[in-house]
Amino acid sequence: MQFANPLRSGRLINRYKRFLADITLDDGREVTAHCPNPGSMMGLKAPGSRVWVSENNDPKRKLKFTLELVEADNTLVAINTMNPNKIAEEAIRGGQISQLAHFHTLRREVKYGTNSRIDLLLEEDSKPPTYVEVKNCHLMRTPGLTEFPDSVTTRGAKHLGELSDMVRDRARAVQLFIVQRGDCDTLSPARDLDPNYADALAAAANAGVEVLAYACAVDLMGVTVDREIEVRL
Repeated sequence: MQFANPLRSGRLINRYKRFLADITLDDGREVTAHCPNPGSMMGLKAPGSRVWVSENNDPKRKLKFTLELVEADNTLVAINTMNPNKIAEEAIRGGQISQLAHFHTLRREVKYGTNSRIDLLLEEDSKPPTYVEVKNCHLMRTPGLTEFPDSVTTRGAKHLGELSDMVRDRARAVQLFIVQRGDCDTLSPARDLDPNYADALAAAANAGVEVLAYACAVDLMGVTVDREIEVRL
């Protein structure tokens, strides 16, 4: 996934109200940017952090800038939670996720379960459909280990239950973590932050839901899937 326009750099002043971030751009302007991330952004919101924003001049937009990248632990971390579905789709279509290769059709946001929509539905003649739930991940508290979630997610646990239901209905189901940073080799659930989600992930895996995690290469041009990393439940 490539950014549509060159990013502008600056320093984070404050991230607040979940979806707002005040930033001092390198040209000296102080701007308020949209922060497209509903999570806690633990470890990625320290005042003074180097950040990069995209710019959109659409007059209908209330905020011209969008926070895209934060430098943490000497690593570029992408924080936009609107992008992982696109990143995953591009990687699957490009054959970069070997477990999800060989399909005829890929559809997004297909209704399933109880008032839910699956992120990606892969279909192939004569084979059961593959339901793929995509989750953004970028929390790191221990070097090399990325964790999910960074705050309580009852919705995430609900999705795991619905994926398990698909397996029981003889479909294939996959929980795919897109890690928007490259400095990790393992993913684990953050049990201390959300024990219910950790239990739900383990239960889903036991029910036959496949759990995959892929780290991304992140630079000022874009974010792309780079390599598979180990999942430890």
